[in-house]
Amino acid sequence: MRTRRVAVIGAGHGGQAMAAYLGLLGFRVTLYNRSAAALEPIAAQRGIHLEGEVRGFGPVERVACTVGPELRRFRLVMVVVPATAHRQVAAWCAPFLGDGQVVVLHPGRTGGALEFHAALRAAGNRADVLVGEAQTLLFASRVTGPARVRIYGFKHRVRAAALPAVRNAELLAALREVLPLFSAAESVLETSLDNVGAVFHPAPLLLNAGRVEAGEPFEYYRQGITPAVARVVEALDAERLAVASALGLQLRTARQWLAETYGAQGHDLYEAVQGNPTYRGIAAPATLAHRYLDEDVPASLVPMAALGRRLGVPTPVMDGVIHLAGALRGTDFWRTGRTLGHMGLRGMSAEQIRRWVTLGELDEALVV
Repeated sequence: MRTRRVAVIGAGHGGQAMAAYLGLLGFRVTLYNRSAAALEPIAAQRGIHLEGEVRGFGPVERVACTVGPELRRFRLVMVVVPATAHRQVAAWCAPFLGDGQVVVLHPGRTGGALEFHAALRAAGNRADVLVGEAQTLLFASRVTGPARVRIYGFKHRVRAAALPAVRNAELLAALREVLPLFSAAESVLETSLDNVGAVFHPAPLLLNAGRVEAGEPFEYYRQGITPAVARVVEALDAERLAVASALGLQLRTARQWLAETYGAQGHDLYEAVQGNPTYRGIAAPATLAHRYLDEDVPASLVPMAALGRRLGVPTPVMDGVIHLAGALRGTDFWRTGRTLGHMGLRGMSAEQIRRWVTLGELDEALVV
């Protein structure tokens, strides 16, 4: 029986699944969450019931609504919160993180590790804390009741990267002691820009907004992504790949991702989506107040578009989705979203960004 301690921050769908699964594996888990409501039944039962792909009871040793000096006991801290909360969590933890600790965001979306690291520094933390991010959450999960979570399935492989990438081996060693299904990405630029949710989530929801507000039930992918909607998604994907190329990355198209992940083939994106049996039956969101807009736009599309502007890569479709999503939700995602300043990249050239994320070279005199 393993006895290593692991901290999990976040008690939503992913956080509870992570805490329960690690507890089931024998780790001593402390689960942090700002709101007490989700934690109270977990504290009462001293753990979380797992159902679905994994069945059993995952003990949780301790729950807490505040972070304190005890955080220093954990070599590994798993952050499983919406990406829009990464900066807040970093400020929350900054006084209590020290040399040798490893913090991994599940996932980082676009620029999560960069923002978390910059937020630690802004809060005065100068310790040697290794920050990394996973490209996606290891499993699909949903909370089904108090202290009860269902894991629908595991990803076959999840890529992760450290900031900087020269420390990937250190990050992977810490992660694999707990969960072995991680492999190294080239850098956090790869985990950030190989973010297909950014193209599959906001645009189709925007283009089906009338159906959602009318309460019309429909399958999000198979009915919501029509040939015309698929062309918009492919245009958005092309802009994502152009930003990645400007940073020296050659990434998969969304259609290639469908083929590799699900075996879904097609002459275009529409055919690949329609040919994916995994998407059959997935219902569209019942409301526009949904993470497909409120998380994927500010924490995925806004930083991608900001990188495009800095690097001289036009992103007109991406910009349009951000503007329309903001108008629809009554907010300015350009203002509230993840900026170059938040990621610590303001003024950097492509080469300076690459040196920082791969080698850890950050010469303040070179930042214009």
